[in-house]
Amino acid sequence: MKTTGNQLAALLLLSTALTVPGAALAQDAGGLNADPDIATDPEPADDYADQPDISIPGGSIIVTGRINRDPVQNSSQVVSVLSAEQIARTGEGDIAGALGRVTGLSVQGQGFVYVRGLGDRYSLALLNGLPLPSPQPLSRVVPLDIFPTNVIASSLVQKTYSANFPGEFGGGVINLTTRAIPEESFLTVSGGISGNTETTFHNGLSYYGSDYDWFGFDDGTRDAPPALQTYFDSGLQMSDIPLDSSQNFGGAPVTQADVAFELGNPNLILLQKIGDVPANWSASLTGGTSVDVGSDGVLGFVFTGSISNKWRTRDITSQSVLADFSFDSDFNDLVTDNRILANAMLGIGLEIGDHQFRFTNLFIRDTLKLSRLSQGEDFQDDDSIQQQQTGWYERQLIDSQIVAELEFGGLGVDLRGGYARTDREAPYEYTFTYVRDNANGEFSDSFINVLDRQTGDASVVFSDLQEELWSGGIDLSYSIFDNFAVTAGYAYTDTQRFSERREFLFNAPTSFPDGVGNLRPDLLLGDAIIEFYDIGLIESTQSDPAFDAALEVQAGYGKINWEPLLGVSIDAGVRYEKAVQTVNAAQVFDVVTGTGATTNLENEYWLPAATITVEPMDDVQLRAAASRTIARPQFRELIFQTYYDPETNRQFNGNPLLIDSELTNYEIRAEHYLGGGDRISVAGFYKDIKNPIEAFSSFSDNAQLTSFANAPSATLFGIEADLAYTVDLMNLGGFFESKELAIFANYTWTESEIAVDAADTTLLFPGGVTPATNLFIDGVPLTGQSDHLANFQVSLEDIDQLQQFTLLLNYATERVTSRGTSGLPDILEDPGLRVDLVYRQGLDLFGTDAEIKVEARNIFGRGNEEFQTNGIDRAEINTYDVGTTLAASLSITF
Repeated sequence: MKTTGNQLAALLLLSTALTVPGAALAQDAGGLNADPDIATDPEPADDYADQPDISIPGGSIIVTGRINRDPVQNSSQVVSVLSAEQIARTGEGDIAGALGRVTGLSVQGQGFVYVRGLGDRYSLALLNGLPLPSPQPLSRVVPLDIFPTNVIASSLVQKTYSANFPGEFGGGVINLTTRAIPEESFLTVSGGISGNTETTFHNGLSYYGSDYDWFGFDDGTRDAPPALQTYFDSGLQMSDIPLDSSQNFGGAPVTQADVAFELGNPNLILLQKIGDVPANWSASLTGGTSVDVGSDGVLGFVFTGSISNKWRTRDITSQSVLADFSFDSDFNDLVTDNRILANAMLGIGLEIGDHQFRFTNLFIRDTLKLSRLSQGEDFQDDDSIQQQQTGWYERQLIDSQIVAELEFGGLGVDLRGGYARTDREAPYEYTFTYVRDNANGEFSDSFINVLDRQTGDASVVFSDLQEELWSGGIDLSYSIFDNFAVTAGYAYTDTQRFSERREFLFNAPTSFPDGVGNLRPDLLLGDAIIEFYDIGLIESTQSDPAFDAALEVQAGYGKINWEPLLGVSIDAGVRYEKAVQTVNAAQVFDVVTGTGATTNLENEYWLPAATITVEPMDDVQLRAAASRTIARPQFRELIFQTYYDPETNRQFNGNPLLIDSELTNYEIRAEHYLGGGDRISVAGFYKDIKNPIEAFSSFSDNAQLTSFANAPSATLFGIEADLAYTVDLMNLGGFFESKELAIFANYTWTESEIAVDAADTTLLFPGGVTPATNLFIDGVPLTGQSDHLANFQVSLEDIDQLQQFTLLLNYATERVTSRGTSGLPDILEDPGLRVDLVYRQGLDLFGTDAEIKVEARNIFGRGNEEFQTNGIDRAEINTYDVGTTLAASLSITF
């Protein structure tokens, strides 16, 4: 629903009416839109001398001075800030793990951060205030586990909306600020090893691949071979290509046999057992320096580069059920992942007087080498199935951006611009299926594959994705009076994505002998077999092999920071956004093909937001916030193209008929600041969501396929509590004379409900209008939402040296990962309790500063449990043991 001018005026009048209560102390009305490193008071308190570096849109205005410069307290919005020191305390290697300790946040899959139980589509991730493209075909939000903690100066999570942020703000915004200007020159070299009780030195799977696989790069083995590339370039369909040269009367540039010969590389097919999976390792190099420029300038340089090589073996139980909850299939999947993550960053920062410039260049490459062997029973056909899969998934992000934060007296000017490109390639994704007919017959005791899609099959998939994102913006802030400031800005983003997936099925004639189907995969696709038995190819993706997707957003906003009474501040504004989002089939063949799967969403929104902060007594704050925001469908949810996700062990397909979700958000909060960073807060929040996008799953041919649909409406509400407290142990004497306990605890209770009436409908491609009750049950929770989230962290720290021993507990209750269909219950995940220990010790190593870190993760071995249950019986969808990870690392700083 669009917001009219009268509705906006009423909201702002209501905000003004709520400012009547008195207050005792003045506070900064600029809040988070204030740079915590700048204050009008010339003598900042010692407690906040080391402030986290934060860079956000419109973030340089300070309206009134305040000695207390804690950005959490000083903000006019509800925020959580993780400084580099707090991130280091968690011991996490990537920023997603560190964010998982923040109140109301949970991490699902590999690096997707959920805010208050809302899925990753409701989270917004920014780098230095600029958006990021995703290297994942399954998400428009970048997975945050690809960001190592050593490139991040701070991580800010804002849970109440303000107009200076993009309107796609459901649960919150996560803004990462990169390191820019070091206080002194340094060079840090580090390395580490780790092992997992379920993986390291145990049996696993792999395949040869290429010589450089260990480094995360292919040596050219996986490049498209000549005949296949000729076919791609020809514009012809596979059904127009002759089977072999004897049938090539039309002069086609290649034959099916030419292509098939090139697709049988044993190095990419032959699955092998590893007797002892090696240990994980990592190494990094980080350095920085700064030099004086002129009379009041500082120029800084920060460089970091790192690489890690990690193995993970999962022994997965994967089952499916029929409508009466009897078993349809029961499989055991042994999956070994080898993940290589390489990254580099060059940051250049310049400070001249009150002006700050930040030039950031980031490169991240995340490669996953997958080996999978599955065996199980198909109870409907009374067959046993054996399936193997090998895959290579390259994800790469290149991001370059420049930010200028300028101060001209009372006028602040922020200029931001960036270009980013992501690439995701998955060449030679092989799947081989062998079938054993348990009825009496010649091969009833053998698995055979006769390449007919009935008794076995073989396929190879080539996927390619490129996404480019141009973004820019300008923000102007001006202090009209000491207690009144205005901010206005314009932002532009242009995202272009090309996604291609080409699947080829090997097709044998009906005369293909069962005995030959007994051969192992690399021999089954040998040149002699292909030539002698006339093995051909079918391109199953011929109707829609590629899509172009685009999202252009133009936005303008205005907001005020006003302190009408002593101790009362108002942050209120409105944002206008106009967006055009399209998905269209790309023309690949000379002949037009396609299923008609297109999307064209053109919408305009007025998005008001207001937050009122009242300080009734010293260091006590009360906040009330209201806003309207949106959530657009992600490209992966719109593109009618199937993808296999190696993390969730399932396939996904988009729905081009999705529409935007619209959210109305309310929050009230009470905060008590105890000094020195200690604080306690309690909050209540409520969200009303129109047309929320939900995932639903169906099962076909023993495979789970997940798609997406708009539910009619949903509500989400809950309570948060947060505590940070430090206990001085000096009075205990002896060992504890220089020690303190740092305690951090938070808890979030959330409840959500989908509302569905019998007359409600939703849209599904290609069928169109569908009764919503076919997919959704009235009163069930939203996907991804746990009723209870809790984090507890206690750290014994030495105040005179680097010595920390930290216990971390993370707990989450069951949450829905996908809706069930055909009357089946929803698919649930039960994260449970995870307990970690981290020990950090600084030491002098041959006259050089060094740090040793020892970690024990998931000490009690909490497994991954994803299942369906009707209350009596339970089917395991994606359940496996996770194991305990032990790690040690050493870093030396020169």
